[in-house]
Amino acid sequence: MTRERIIQRALQEIQPGMYVNLGIGMPTLIANVLPHDFDVMLQSENGLLGIGPYPTHDEVDEDLINAGKETVTAKQGAAFFDSATSFAMIRGGHIDVAILGGMEVSQTGDLANWMIPGKMVKGMGGAMDLVHGAKHVVVIMEHVNKHGESKIKPSCTLPLTGKRVVNRLITDLAVFDFTEEGMVLIEVANGHTIEDVRAKTDAAFIERIT
Repeated sequence: MTRERIIQRALQEIQPGMYVNLGIGMPTLIANVLPHDFDVMLQSENGLLGIGPYPTHDEVDEDLINAGKETVTAKQGAAFFDSATSFAMIRGGHIDVAILGGMEVSQTGDLANWMIPGKMVKGMGGAMDLVHGAKHVVVIMEHVNKHGESKIKPSCTLPLTGKRVVNRLITDLAVFDFTEEGMVLIEVANGHTIEDVRAKTDAAFIERIT
């Protein structure tokens, strides 16, 4: 239910006509909840524009994968290309929204999402390019880790993906924007209060609930 709540809220960040990159992990699940008639092109940095939902058992094509090595489907009109062309799209500012997972986010909008020291890292992926190339960066993650510790901190303790790159953060408890004034709380999830959010957030933030 926690992930479903986050994904449904993240879906509101996508508008018809957009070119959207979904990061590995939880963001890839958004492809499954996009309406079939929604005019959006999902891009994967390994060279696919026009990702569809996860395949059924009969649709699986082991050669058709996203950046997370998961099998996917392709929408009608999809395009395939090399990763150099894919990263040219990203670095050229042609991605409207990048929705990425996060391990930590700081109160100034720094993002750490690519490695935990001492654990196996398959590669840095495309997140470092996406946080600088996409027009709008949305991070989705659970508010606390498995130990109950806040993942929203005064400053990140894990290696950074990018500094001051997050535009919006969506968790299972709240939605924050990052502005020149600082981190701003703009929404609280149903069933929770601002006090709940404060109790589970190490970072300082401004309240501006609409």
